[in-house]
Amino acid sequence: MPHHPSDPYRAPHATPPTRSLPRHDTWEATRGPITAPATALTGPQSQQAAELAQRYELLTRLGVPTVANEEFDDLARDMAAQAGFLYGFVNLFLEEQVFVGLHQPPADSGYAIVGRTMSRDHGWCPEVMARKKALPLHDVHAKPRFSSNPVVDAVGISSYFGAPLIHDSGIVLGTVCVIDPKKRPLSEAVRIRDITIRTSAAAMDLIACAPVR
Repeated sequence: MPHHPSDPYRAPHATPPTRSLPRHDTWEATRGPITAPATALTGPQSQQAAELAQRYELLTRLGVPTVANEEFDDLARDMAAQAGFLYGFVNLFLEEQVFVGLHQPPADSGYAIVGRTMSRDHGWCPEVMARKKALPLHDVHAKPRFSSNPVVDAVGISSYFGAPLIHDSGIVLGTVCVIDPKKRPLSEAVRIRDITIRTSAAAMDLIACAPVR
């Protein structure tokens, strides 16, 4: 698949392997500033702003990195490899979707190369955030609701599997997901869905081990 210069991103059986947890000083060095935006909204926008503020407060308290992080990159890579997908993401929902973990094809592969951020309205992760459970789309074109999407048009994605990152407090911090230009057989849906669910649990284990502020 050729590179698309106008993509919406800016700049796809086993349980994830056990690895040593990141040092606290590593989290501190890569955490980046976390500041909730000021808002004066009403209705659904007010609710979204309140949820975003809660997300910022929790990330700050836990000391979670909000920039590219090697541990999250490893999780994204392992998830994509297990699923057999080209792209994998560990995604925090802030003012934008921020891919603190990212795996994608090499720059010279001929596939679209994505950046570390994307609009909060693009892709299928907003649906995962709203439903608070995994979303398996073995063929995004199977339902019109999911077929029309800037990611489909710009990157040419045909399959998506994602799962939410839910803290014990009930706050949804983001998602993990894999995407690929090839659709998958329906018979593979449960296996790939379960890979994303296990990866979301592994990501939350890393988040829980971040230094408490």
